[in-house]
Amino acid sequence: MKSCLQKLGVFIAAIVLALGLSLTSAHAADKPQTFTGKVSDAMCGAKHMNGTPADCTRACVKQGSKYALVVGDKVYTLEASDKAALDNLDKLAGENAKVTGAPTGDTIQVSAVTAAQ
Repeated sequence: MKSCLQKLGVFIAAIVLALGLSLTSAHAADKPQTFTGKVSDAMCGAKHMNGTPADCTRACVKQGSKYALVVGDKVYTLEASDKAALDNLDKLAGENAKVTGAPTGDTIQVSAVTAAQ
């Protein structure tokens, strides 16, 4: 009987620990961070086919692609619903920008966009 209670206690402790770690990592993903990179589109990423990177980005976004931020070798899809952020992304297409937002995997929920120095 004592052995069963010990096993149950260890099992419950493991579940509580796992739950605590998952909540901590989920909360960390919600924290806004600032990323600096080139404004592009999710379809082309770092490699544009036609015209300048700015023209290609705008054309792809007009066709339904989402904006993206190329940071080194990584391409983040940008989720932006704020008109000011979308306007800044359009102005900075093909240029370096600082994007602030909450990352989740390869996606950033955008809260602000400014030109990078």
